[in-house]
Amino acid sequence: MKEEEINGKEDQELFEHFKIEVDKGQKPLRIDKFLVNRIENASRSKIQSAADAENILVNNIPVKSNYKVKPNDVISIVMAYPPREIELIPEDIPLNIVYEDNQLIIVNKNPGMVVHPSYGHYSGTLVNALMYHLKDLPLFSSGEMRPGLVHRIDKNTSGLLVIAKTEQALNKLAKQFFDKTSERRYIALVWGTFNEKEGTITGHVGRNIKNRKIMQVFPDGSQGKNAVTHYKVIEELGYVTLVECRLETGRTHQIRVHFQHIGHPLFNDFEYGGDKILKGTTFTKYKQFVQNCFRILPRQALHAKTLGVTHPETKEFVQFNSELPEDMQTVIEKWRRYLSGRETNE
Repeated sequence: MKEEEINGKEDQELFEHFKIEVDKGQKPLRIDKFLVNRIENASRSKIQSAADAENILVNNIPVKSNYKVKPNDVISIVMAYPPREIELIPEDIPLNIVYEDNQLIIVNKNPGMVVHPSYGHYSGTLVNALMYHLKDLPLFSSGEMRPGLVHRIDKNTSGLLVIAKTEQALNKLAKQFFDKTSERRYIALVWGTFNEKEGTITGHVGRNIKNRKIMQVFPDGSQGKNAVTHYKVIEELGYVTLVECRLETGRTHQIRVHFQHIGHPLFNDFEYGGDKILKGTTFTKYKQFVQNCFRILPRQALHAKTLGVTHPETKEFVQFNSELPEDMQTVIEKWRRYLSGRETNE
């Protein structure tokens, strides 16, 4: 039997994709029983929930949990349940809730908040807050490592996240992210100017060979996973540019490492070189201006502004927007004034 796991846990998306080719000698067996023995940490109820959401395909056709596997079947399954790693503690942390109903919740995350617990970040995360806010829901008292999550954004990135409130919603949303039918648009302030007003950045993204804490682009595709970022120039501000980014894939640090790769690191992104004065003059006054901007915005200038998904219950496409946080707005306005003053003096 061939088994292949395409794991989304290292990416912004939090699901696992398994592909299994059934042996020639396999006797007929219900697919939920078959898969529970093949997939680690997957209970029969979780597999049945995945089947109900049409997340289990046999020979590219969705099947129910009572389907009997046959020799040479090719099974594909998307599971939104990374395994539990540490004990999770509900915490009464304020949440900026943009929208909530019985199926999902949209949260506008503040910069500085980690999305889910990991080694070094056991408390104060979005998941800790959600486990308190949604403590009466089965999904959030089930002991899952990342209950309700199908994607994430970096600690120092602000913006919108969708969280499922039921297992059915979780499966359906995970499938949308896997199929790339969700919509995610970001606003970023990057160093430099662009010759073209629109473009697409491609290049596999994987762990940096020298520093495993950050990512690296592998243009030849020798490592990492395929990544595609579309961008459009919104406003040119002299030595920096405001861009809108649309994610086609969701890899860890994708926007940040892609823009570094093309020579336009995000403003004040210390992990990818954007925390240095990369463009501009040698005047002391200009250096002081940039350093002041860095103090106002002590993080990468990146905000997840727009999020669109097909509602798991109504099947309608719903889109949510958020305002830029104050730190980004302030720095953008300072660059506008700087540019205006420079043009006046020329």
